[in-house]
Formats: sequence, C-alpha cells, structure tokens
Amino acid sequence: MAASPAYGEEKGGSSSLGEPEYGHDPASGGIFSSDYKRHDDLKEMLDSNKDSLKLEAMKRIVAMIARGKNASDLFPAVVKNVACKNIEVKKLVYVYLVRYAEEQQDLALLSISTFQRGLKDPNQLIRASALRVLSSIRVPIIVPIMMLAIKEAASDMSPYVRKTAAHAIPKLYSLDSDQKDQLIEVIEKLLADKTTLVAGSVVMAFEEVCPERIDLIHKNYRKLCNLLIDVEEWGQVVIINMLTRYARTQFLSPNQNESLLEENTEKAFYGSEEEDAKDAKAEAASLAKRKPYVMDPDHRLLLRNTKPLLQSRNAAVVMAVAQLYFHLAPKAEVGVIAKALVRLLRSHSEVQYVVLQNVATMSIKRRGMFEPYLKSFYIRSTDPTQIKILKLEVLTNLANETNISTILREFQTYIRSMDKDFVAATIQAIGRCATNIGKVRDTCLNGLVQLLSNRDELVVAESVVVIKKLLQMQPAQHSEIIKHMAKLTDNIQVPMARASILWLIGEYCEHVPKIAPDVLRKMAKSFTNEEDIVKLQVINLAAKLYLTNSKQSKLLTQYVLNLAKYDQNYDIRDRARFIRQLIVPTEKSGALNKYAKKLFLAQKPAPILESSFKDRDHFQLGSLSHLLNAKAVGYQELPDWPDEAPDPSVRNVEVPEWTKCTSREKRKEKVEKPFYSDSEGESGPTESADSEPESGSEEHSTSSSSGSSSSDTEEEEEEEDSREQSEDKEEEEEEKRPKRKDKDGSHKAVSGSAGSPSEEEEEEEGAKKGKKKAPQGRKGRAETSSEEASTSESSSSGSDSGSEAEAKQRKAPPSSKASSKEISLLDLDDFTPPPPQPIPSSSIISTSLVTDLEGLTLTDTSLTPTLLSPAFSAVKTYELLHRMAGEGLAVEYCFSRRPFPGDPHMVAVQIQISNNTDTEVKNLRVNEPKPLSGMRIQEFPEIERLAPGDTASVVMGIDFCDSTQAANFQLCTHTRQFYVSIQPPVGELMAPVFMSENEFKKEQGKLMGMSEITEKLMLPEKCQSDHTIVQQVTSAANVGRVPCGASNEYRFAAKTVTSGSLVLITLERREGSTAQLTINSEKMVIGTMLVKDIIQALAQ
Repeated sequence: MAASPAYGEEKGGSSSLGEPEYGHDPASGGIFSSDYKRHDDLKEMLDSNKDSLKLEAMKRIVAMIARGKNASDLFPAVVKNVACKNIEVKKLVYVYLVRYAEEQQDLALLSISTFQRGLKDPNQLIRASALRVLSSIRVPIIVPIMMLAIKEAASDMSPYVRKTAAHAIPKLYSLDSDQKDQLIEVIEKLLADKTTLVAGSVVMAFEEVCPERIDLIHKNYRKLCNLLIDVEEWGQVVIINMLTRYARTQFLSPNQNESLLEENTEKAFYGSEEEDAKDAKAEAASLAKRKPYVMDPDHRLLLRNTKPLLQSRNAAVVMAVAQLYFHLAPKAEVGVIAKALVRLLRSHSEVQYVVLQNVATMSIKRRGMFEPYLKSFYIRSTDPTQIKILKLEVLTNLANETNISTILREFQTYIRSMDKDFVAATIQAIGRCATNIGKVRDTCLNGLVQLLSNRDELVVAESVVVIKKLLQMQPAQHSEIIKHMAKLTDNIQVPMARASILWLIGEYCEHVPKIAPDVLRKMAKSFTNEEDIVKLQVINLAAKLYLTNSKQSKLLTQYVLNLAKYDQNYDIRDRARFIRQLIVPTEKSGALNKYAKKLFLAQKPAPILESSFKDRDHFQLGSLSHLLNAKAVGYQELPDWPDEAPDPSVRNVEVPEWTKCTSREKRKEKVEKPFYSDSEGESGPTESADSEPESGSEEHSTSSSSGSSSSDTEEEEEEEDSREQSEDKEEEEEEKRPKRKDKDGSHKAVSGSAGSPSEEEEEEEGAKKGKKKAPQGRKGRAETSSEEASTSESSSSGSDSGSEAEAKQRKAPPSSKASSKEISLLDLDDFTPPPPQPIPSSSIISTSLVTDLEGLTLTDTSLTPTLLSPAFSAVKTYELLHRMAGEGLAVEYCFSRRPFPGDPHMVAVQIQISNNTDTEVKNLRVNEPKPLSGMRIQEFPEIERLAPGDTASVVMGIDFCDSTQAANFQLCTHTRQFYVSIQPPVGELMAPVFMSENEFKKEQGKLMGMSEITEKLMLPEKCQSDHTIVQQVTSAANVGRVPCGASNEYRFAAKTVTSGSLVLITLERREGSTAQLTINSEKMVIGTMLVKDIIQALAQ
C-alpha cells in the first residue's frame, strides 16, 4: 500500500536524518516475498511519536489482515498503542486485537487494565471495542472481569454498547458454562430493551445460552413482534426463528379442525383408498367433538407483523418468514409466501438451491400454493445440474391431471439435454408422474419404450429401470414390452439395466415362455464376465425357470449354479448354495422345498415411487438440518402444537406506577410522548436506533411523578371516594333501566386482546369516571399494537365470532327495541342484539329471502343514515369496534346479502353505529381505506351528528376480490380515529344463482377433477329434517336452492361476487346419519374454506 502525500510531506528528507525510509514493498503481493523487512518498517512506524505514522501503519496492517495475510508477529508493537490518545488509531488497534487476542493470550492479558479503562471511555465505539477485545481473550482466569464488564455494558446509555454486550454473552458462556444463571439475568434485562439495535443480538444470545427459558419471552413477545420490522436483517432472521418455536408452544394449531378438509388429490398422491376409508371413519367420529377454532390475537399479531418482510431484499429474511407461515399460519393464508419464494428464484444459484429445497418440501403438502407459478420452475439450459434436479422435483410434485400434458411436453425436451445426470432424473420424474396419475400411465410407458432405441446407453438404461417399475403395476397387458426389452440384453451394458431386464423376465416368465429360456442360455455364456448385481439376477432367473419350466431349463440351471458355486464373491456363492437346496429336492432338503414356488413366485407389490422430500418436513424449514436431511449440531426440534392453549395472560405486562400517577395530567394536557413499553400500550410508534429521546421522556415522567409524590396519598383517597360514588350511581341507573343481566358479571370485554394492559387500565378508569379519552398514539411503521390487534381480531375470524354472537343471542333474555338502545358505558359486557324471531318449520321461504322482505325500507339505505332496521338482528352480526375501545362508540356490522347499489362486484356490508356516550358524536366517516392490492372500498356517506343513545345504520360496499383477507380502514369522528378491519366469511363472497337441474348437472360436469372437493360428514340428530339442512347451509353461505329429483340430495348454486365463478354445492344423505358434501368450483381455496364452514354449520 503506497504512502499518502501527507505522509510523504511529514517525513521530508528522512533518509538524510538517519531514519529508515518507509516505502511500499513491490513484492508484497508475491508468493515468495520476504515480509520481515516490511514488518520492520511497520514496527518502526508504530513506535514513532507521530499519530499520522501510527495511523498509516495500522491501516496497512488491517489491510493485510483483510487480504488474509498473517500479521500476528506485530502483536507486541500494536498492543503498546492501545493507550494511544488518537481515536482513529485506537479504533484500528482494537480491530487488530479482536482478530489476534485469542492467539496471543499472554500478551493480551498484560494490557487488560487498558481494556478495562477503555470500558469507561466517553466514546461509545471505544467502549464497545474494548468489551469486544476483552471477550475475545479466551482465558478462564478473566471470566469474573468479563462478567463484570458485560453487566456494566448491559446498562450502558448507548444501544451500540448494549448490542456488543449481547454479542459477548455467548462467548463467555462457551468459555465457562457455570456462569449461565448470571448471564440469564443479563439476557432478561437486555430483552426488556426498547431499541431495535439490541433486539436481534439479545435474541441470538438467548438462543445460544438458554433457548429452553421460554418464560423470558412472554413479557417481551408483543414488543418483539412490533419491533421486528425495524430490526436489522440478520436480527430479523434470528427473532423470526425464535418466535416460530415460541408460537408452536403457546398457541393452538390453526389447522386443527381442517383434517377433514385435506384435498382429495393430496390424499391420493401417496395414500391408498383403504387407508383413506379408515381415516374417514375416525374423522367422522371426532367431528362432533371438535370446537370452533378462535385464533389468539397474539398469534394474529405475529402473522400480521411478519408478512411485510416477505418483500425484504434479504433472501434469508424472506425464507424465515416463509417457514414461519408454513409452520404457523392457517392453510388459507399460507399461499402468500409462494410469490415471495418464486421471486428468490431469480437470485444466485446458491440461494436458488436453498429455496428450491424448501419449495420441494412445501409442494408435497401444499401443492395448490405453487401451481399458478408452474412456469417459474421450468428449467433453463444455463442452470447448474443440482438446480435442474430440484426444479424437476418441484414440477413432479405439482403435476396433476390438468397440467400433466404441459409438464410431459416439457420433460420431452429435457431428455435431449447433454447433461446425463439431468436426463436420468427426468426419466425418473416421468416414471413418478405415470405412477401418481393413472390416466397418463400408458402414454408415459410408450414414451419410455421409444427411448429404448436411443443412441445413448445411459438414457436406455435409466428407461429400463423405470419401465420395470411401471410394468409391475399391470404386467399382463404389456408382454410385448417385456419381449422388446429381452432383445436389448445383447446391447445394453449398464449393470443396473441388465439386472432390471433379467428380473422382469424372471418375474413374468409365464407371459414370455419361449423367450425366457433363451435369455438364460445367453446369460449363462457370459456369466463369468458379468457384474455381481447381474449375476444375482441370473441365479434368480434360473431358479424361477426351473420351478415353472424345468424341462427346458433344468440343465441350464445346474450349469449356472455350478458356475456360481466357485465365484469370487461370497454373496453369489451363498445365494447359489441356498437356491440349490431350496429348488432341487434331495433327501437332506427339509420342508422348505415344498414352498419353493411360493417363495420365488409370490405376488410382489408394485413399488411406490415417492419424492425424496416426503419426510423432510419434520425438520424446521430453512434450517441446515432440513437442507442436509440429517440432524445438525445445535439444531432444536420444532415443538408440537399443544392440545390446550396455555394461559395467554402471561404475555400481559403491568403498566409502571409512574405512568398511572401522571395519567390525569396527560389527559388534561392531551400531550403524548409515545414509546415502546413492554406491554406495547396504546399503539406501536416508530423506534429510533438511539435511546436518548426515550431516556429523556423517562426522566421527564419520573421527575414529574416524584414531584407529585407528596400528593399521591391524597389522590388515591380521592380516587377511592370517586369510585364508590360512581358505583352507587351505577346501581341507581341499573334499577331505573329495564333489567338486563350480565352473562358473567365480570367487567371484561370479550373482544379485547388477551389482557392487553392498556384496555384493562381503560376499563378501570371507565368504571371510576364513566368517561375517558384514550391517548392517540403516533402511527409507527409497524402499525400494530395489542389494542389494535384486539379490535381487528374481534372481527377477523369470521365464522368464529359469528358463532360467539349466536351464543350471546341465545343466552340473552328478550328485551324491547327501546331498551336495547339504553346501554351505558358502565356496562362492560358486549352489546347483545335482540334474538332473531324463530321461523316456523312450515315456512317455505329461505332465510335470505325473509331478511330481504323484513329489511325493505322506503329510503335508500346507501345514501341516508337510518335508524336500526329489523333486518339487522335477523342475520349474523359481528363486532367492528367495542364500546370500551371506541370510548362509548360501539360499531357492529353484518352482511345484508343484498346487491350493493353502486357496484354489482361489491359485497354490501350494513354497519350499525351506536352512541353510548353522554355527548353528541359528529362527522362520523371512513378515512384512509388501506385495502390490499385489487380490493376496493366504497365508503358510506358521512354522518354529520349522532345524538347520545341514538343508533344509525349505513351501508358500505367492499370488493374483496374473492378473498377472505380483511379490508382495513379508519373510522373517524370529529375528535378520534379508530383502526378497524372487516373480514368476510367465505360464504358472504358469493351471490345466489337460480338454475334448473339440467343446467346444474351440465355446469358440474365442467368442474370436475381438481375443481371438485368431496368430504364425508356425520349429521347430528337435530339436523335430519330437510328444512333444517337447507336452513343451516344457507346460513353458512349466500347460495340459492336448485330443484332436485332425488329425495336424499340437496343442491345449491352461487357465483362469486367479484369474478362471477360458479360455486355448486351438493349434499347427499347416505345410510344412517352419514352424508357426503361435494363442492365444485374453479376457485379451489374458496371451495376448501366453504367445505369447512358448511360442515361446521351442519354440526351445530
């Protein structure tokens, strides 16, 4: 490295003054260069009094290390400069020491006092570097010093130093594992850190030191979820992998009720019909016992906060999120990862290799996920062999009856490739397709037979092996192919292919009685020159012919056995002796001789050609163990889902006392200082890497709380008095108001997240004062919080919250419409709409028609806000905004099943807004709709004012794009805005279609194969009458009844609102209480989800 001009000016005429001249060694890049002179120059420069020379020397030394040169002999000269005053020199000295401290431990120990002084340096980079060097000295004697340094650094003001402390923890643990308990205390402290810089590093330390201590994560779970988007990329990977394992221990499986909903095509891929029949009985028995699944809000929070990371530029982050979704998400939501993984296939071949390994595993279980991207897995001539073979694996997994012709045409071109390994893999893939898809078996077999005339011997050999496996399935029909293959024994020299032909001829010698003995004659001639695998098959062929055609082959068999008797290989000698005793009857031969035919000519099951990735999913996707298909060192097993959900309240965090003390002042001033608390309070603000503003806000709040500490006791007494007064008032109001019983008497909001502390605090304050304004948080990049999660979650699980609403309707006593409006904010129970009027069983009108007739009004509901219509209570309602979260404003919605006036492609959503406060609410409107790509939202007209106790009903239109993903938007008043989301049950994404029986059958005939889903179910006793079945199906989905001639069959038809795709439902009653549900639709995802909802509705 040449000296800089400044350095040249400084040394001036140095050679004339007797100082050595520092120049660049021209041979420094050579293999045989002598480094000692250059190192002497560097030592001189390091001993100089000038900082510029020292800096130049250190730059050159660090550059040497970067190029991989050994600079360890400079250690004494460098370590002397650790106390240098120049900050730049000091930084580079620390970089050098981190590299060589472990090798030169004795010399490093001499400078340990300097490192300890460095820990107190005002510059955060020096403090961090000193700790890094200290933790790099691998000497047990300094463990106490390292422990002390890590504890101090963990409390450092700088997040960079705290991050370095987290990095030092695993180093100390590997040096002395007895320090584990103390290190866990430090990890616990650092896990509570609010900065994004520290989060990834401390989770890495947690994974290295105490991954089993899952209790440390409980209190920090929500915070980690919300910080995730801002953590650096490698920290994101570590946190996502840790949270995947955490979620598997703390939440219930989202697919636990979907074992009945496995696609038929998936079952048939590897299973047999007998197994499926047994499974179906067990599933039908357990169906009645299953409870509806409700996703934990914290589970939803994790899925929602990791989803944006699928767009990360880092392949490892995308892969981590993909494995999280695969292992944790409901089946209907896993599909979002497919596009991100396909995007990674445009990256380097190393990345492609890892991604394709994981896609190959995923495509076995979730084939439908990657089918739209089939062309992305087509093979390019420039792909490396291992990439080609993995893409072949994926294409074979994705093959089904609809796309097999395309895939086989693609395979046809691959066979002409020059890459022989790839050609062999292609032929095996054709064999697997033929095995799995019966209708193309003959086509594949004919194609493989044509390959037998190929010039390339390897292609012919591989074809023979695959044909052998295919012929085992139906040998009687293919005796011509066996004859054709017998002729190939003269030309084919590949041992495996010769052995396969001989096995086929021996196994099916009865189909080729004239050819088999001749083949044996030819093989007996060349027996001594054959490979061992071929010799064994010649012996087997001789034995089988002896048993079936002893006249022609007796002498040949004896000749072959005599040759084998003296063979060099002991396996062949043993086989010859064993077979001779078995087939040639003698006085000494025992009873086995009678069973020789049964032993040799028994019916053998056809081989099942399976994917090599079939059993890999027991390893966590994206891990090294999954890649190698073997357990790697340090791999932690992915836990099984729990049978019962552990207590979700462990993730609740108590709000610190000082925030409670100053809460009144904050409310009066309406001033907000948002920050990440452990509880992830009102909202998720953006997080800066530096902690100074946070510490400032903490100091301010603590000082204000200490300033008012003298009046704390007085405030507490006042609060108790006001609480007693408010309780007295509440009792009086309860007596005046028409009686309305609470279901459980406890002041809990059912829709709230599992104990988010901000809501608990709101509930307490609400009981004390009757009215409270919750602080409005700044919107962070993560845009999530436990409160927001709870409000959106209450509406996110469509059918689940629907069933809850039904339960409430059944439990609540009937009350008049007038009394339903008089709901005070003090009633902390959910809003309970009046129960629907029971429809007499003799009524022929469908429920959807009844609601249409009941809901007829003279005014246009989409344009003018109206009072609550009777139709609202007759259909299933969902909560959009709980009155506690909405500060007295309660919002519910239902799907009215009427066409939306503005746009036929939109679903009409009727929204009921109740003002339970004492003041008028103004300017109620929808603001900032944030629909996903393709979705559209038609807002309802602004409600200018809503008087206290009044309820208004409006209609808005949402185009869900035939998807059950939630539509997110803000509901705003003149003072507040609330983040809400509407998630439709799949049955509400369609509109009824009326057609004749013939039209139904005609359309059903077009939607067969992959577009048909069939499930068996048990009908409960309550659900045996025709009326009940029709009522339950139409309640689960907005469908129209189709006339049907058969008395035991029910048919329904609908089309999706957005795309107009037909959905045909057939329910056929069988013997006893069994039934079969069939859904035909080209929208496979909608069909699968609809099956689940209808089965659930019929089971109730």
